[in-house]
Amino acid sequence: MTDHPTDLATEAFVTHRNLLFTVAYEMLGSAADAEDVLQETWLRWVKVDLGQVSDQRAYLVRITTRQALNRLRTMKRRREAYVGPWLPEPLLTTPDVAEDIELAESMSMAMMLVLESLSPTERAVFVLREVFEADYDEIAEAVGKTPAAVRQIAHRARGHVDARRPRRTASPSETRAALESFQRAIETGNPQDLLDVLAPDVVLLSDGGGVKRAALRPVLGAEKIVRFYLGGSAKVKATITWEPTVVNGSPALAVHVGGELDGVMAVRVENARITGLYFVRNPEKLTHVTSETPLTLR
Repeated sequence: MTDHPTDLATEAFVTHRNLLFTVAYEMLGSAADAEDVLQETWLRWVKVDLGQVSDQRAYLVRITTRQALNRLRTMKRRREAYVGPWLPEPLLTTPDVAEDIELAESMSMAMMLVLESLSPTERAVFVLREVFEADYDEIAEAVGKTPAAVRQIAHRARGHVDARRPRRTASPSETRAALESFQRAIETGNPQDLLDVLAPDVVLLSDGGGVKRAALRPVLGAEKIVRFYLGGSAKVKATITWEPTVVNGSPALAVHVGGELDGVMAVRVENARITGLYFVRNPEKLTHVTSETPLTLR
């Protein structure tokens, strides 16, 4: 008995689902939008004549990329009206993500923010080429360009990213040590300890989405950030707890207020000091930090 076409389509989609989600998330920086893209991909996939598909994985990635590109162009306009800094939606990741250095670096909050500075097509080309190692012909099919044009876009995007990414990626142990020092300084309220772990030109981005209180502009410099975190009443501070976690493949801190999850703090570390703080408080972006999200490059 021959399998029903829908059963075969479902099997292929399920097989590659984690890859498709990873592609969509890398392009969008939003798990909620990535899930919507997967739904759109599925609706198109079930209409495909599988007998005409020689490489199901490549075909699914192509559909996902096209849908993510469409959504990314819409999101760019939507983010222009966003209240305060926009940060990627953090994901609680499985241990294997942290062990995959290439995947962990590409998923880091710092790298995701660098990708935000690319045009939608540049981002799609960079992600498919540099992260997923797709060939130029495959990328050309996905983004609707010629292979020659894709090569030029890839070169331009790579230069743009290389100019903005950290010169050396901090190891998980280095990041964890910096976070422990940061947490200890916050909990003890010692300004000098906090200054010691922060780089002088550190930048804090806090994302409340207009729902939770957050700085509406980047906070620049260690001394301003010390005042930002060590100011306020002792009564409020007593209800705040910081718990180690892992988001986007890197050590981070989950912040609880009165026992309830209030936000996630990710960091960028260079030379054992924190150069970037990324604090996500928008409740709509905290739905994927309580259960692990499986991700893969393959």
